[in-house]
Amino acid sequence: MATSIKLNTMKKFKFLFLVIAIIASCTLTAQVAINTDGTDPDGSAMLDVKSTDKGFLPPRMTEAQRNAIGSPAAGLMIWCNNCGTDGELQVYNGSAWTNMIGDTASVAPPAIGDYYQGGVIFYLDGSGGGLICAVSDQSSAAWGCQGTEISGADGLVIGTGAQNTIDIEAGCAISGTAADICANLSLNGYDDWFLPSKYELNEMYLYRAIIDATATANGGAAFGDLIVYWSSSENDSISAWVREFFMGSQGVFLKDQSHSFRAVRAF
Repeated sequence: MATSIKLNTMKKFKFLFLVIAIIASCTLTAQVAINTDGTDPDGSAMLDVKSTDKGFLPPRMTEAQRNAIGSPAAGLMIWCNNCGTDGELQVYNGSAWTNMIGDTASVAPPAIGDYYQGGVIFYLDGSGGGLICAVSDQSSAAWGCQGTEISGADGLVIGTGAQNTIDIEAGCAISGTAADICANLSLNGYDDWFLPSKYELNEMYLYRAIIDATATANGGAAFGDLIVYWSSSENDSISAWVREFFMGSQGVFLKDQSHSFRAVRAF
């Protein structure tokens, strides 16, 4: 009995393979119609799909997965599910990916933690822009101009760090301060760096683990847990705001003290 079952099974497999081979041969040499009404494919089409209630779904993938396709053929089509605002249907034209009207294909929007335009993104403004910090601390320096109140350098919120830095440069002639080093920094092809404001520095602290991972993967260094970082936000004529990166406490230190800092730029 066991021998009979085995033989019958083998015969079934051989028959199945024969059917598959016949189907494959037809598929390779004939036109194909996919429909529900039994009509033949159009004479000009190798594949003719007809439906009144269903569409065609190309492969769906991320921009990174699309870019990993080796030697894409001209005409290759995919749906990039993280490109643009809501995804985009894209085709390879033989030299580049385009959208379906021939314009340059959209790319995935930048995300917090991306290595982008010379540093690591740590803040997005919701309108396509945001803030980037350098992948390493610049140095350790004083805030500068102890006893002198700097007009305009008291911005605290996100978006004020650049103007704070400009005001510090205008109101404090001492070179080598934290703001001065940032303002004169040329790094990774960019020279528009500044010292972050109090709340910009806070965002860096909140995303420090993500920043650290990207920074170290791109030749940088992690934030120091026990290090105090300067902001560009002045408190009064003798002190400015700082944040330490272990417990995350904020406070004010005398401006003539030397502390670490990390430059920031906007995009």
